[in-house]
Amino acid sequence: MALESMNPATGEVFAQYDSWDQDTLDLAVKRAGQKFADWSQRTTMAERCDLMQRAAEVLKNQKSDLARLITLEMGKSIKEAEAEIEKCVWVCEYYADKGPDFLADEIVETDASKSLICYQPMGVVLAVMPWNFPFWQVFRFAAPALVAGNIGLLKHASNVPQCAQAIEKVFLDAGFPESVFTNLMIGADKVESVIRNRYVRAVTLTGSEPAGRKVAAIAGSELKKTVLELGGSDPFVVLDDADIKLAIEGAVTSRFLNMGQSCISAKRFIVDQNIFEPFVEQFKQAIETKFAAGDPMDPNTTLCPMARQDLLDELHQQVTESVKLGAKVITGGHQIDRPGSYYAPTILTNISSNMPAFSDEFFGPVAIMLKASEPAHATGLANATDFGLSGSVWSRDIATAETIARNMESGACYVNGISKSDPRLPFGGVKNSGYGRELSSQGIREFVNVKSIWIK
Repeated sequence: MALESMNPATGEVFAQYDSWDQDTLDLAVKRAGQKFADWSQRTTMAERCDLMQRAAEVLKNQKSDLARLITLEMGKSIKEAEAEIEKCVWVCEYYADKGPDFLADEIVETDASKSLICYQPMGVVLAVMPWNFPFWQVFRFAAPALVAGNIGLLKHASNVPQCAQAIEKVFLDAGFPESVFTNLMIGADKVESVIRNRYVRAVTLTGSEPAGRKVAAIAGSELKKTVLELGGSDPFVVLDDADIKLAIEGAVTSRFLNMGQSCISAKRFIVDQNIFEPFVEQFKQAIETKFAAGDPMDPNTTLCPMARQDLLDELHQQVTESVKLGAKVITGGHQIDRPGSYYAPTILTNISSNMPAFSDEFFGPVAIMLKASEPAHATGLANATDFGLSGSVWSRDIATAETIARNMESGACYVNGISKSDPRLPFGGVKNSGYGRELSSQGIREFVNVKSIWIK
């Protein structure tokens, strides 16, 4: 199986790599496993934090080149790619600073002369990562995991092999020993063998619900820990007293960041019936004014390609099926006539529960508009999904907005702001959006042994 780098803006394949054979893969995993004792026991927390700070410096120094690589392989705008690298710098610096406090021993008063809780690394952790944020998704796992003393294995998406190689090189350039973080040049067909490998103790996956179910089943059969961050169909609830201008700005940013290819982008816009029509019209005007297709390497480009043509085709099929069932296209709804995988920013209204637009995740630049009769109805619509990753509520009545936020079935909810991942806050979902948490103190403790020690 070949791993290909293809420019989504042109359709050109500009690099190919052979997937590793089983012997090469097994040897890499074995070396990682054998490195664990040395890395976890013979380096101090301070030394690991110093290395992570160096990784942040490497990212800063190589930002332009790494951002260009992101844009070449998966098509996001060069501005967004640079912002992604900057966010990776942040998470490295955050855990280099906070890691020692998060994993410090906790003294507990009991009937012993001394009793405490300590946090010890688990071992080798396999990370199965997606293409949409090819650096950020990896670093938000790797920074806490390596600081804690774990070993990292990366199985990246097959369409971003050069990003995957570059990430491994960042850690090596920062001074991390070989085999502490290893990029595995494999396809999905070899993931099971890695999970079942005796050296691997845990798995984290960011990806689709079907992929999460499969990985969890394999890991469960081996009694290995998993953290899953899966799909989302995040609600964007707008009450009738909301600041419409602020909400429109948030709606455009959240839905069309990374061309809508984000698990926590707003996907279902649940708007009070009293302001529904003006909201949709202003949303339409904002989209049609802002976005124009162009070269994602040009900092002035506002509309970039989707990452792959097959992803665009799948999205368009969802739109087409919804329209056949009665959905109305307010704007967009088609591929743009130019080279590359460009899809027009789209708004759908007249949504009913039998449509893909109501129940499925639309992973691209399509906004689903739903009408709510009152705050309680809006909350019900927000929760009428199998997903539960994040969401937002827009209102001048903060007490009512907070009540909706608390009642929303999700891992996070933002009031008068868009959903985003932040190293300072735990990130993850409920229901079919997965389980476990990344980031903050909770994230670094997912892959440690929480050990009690009691001394008479």
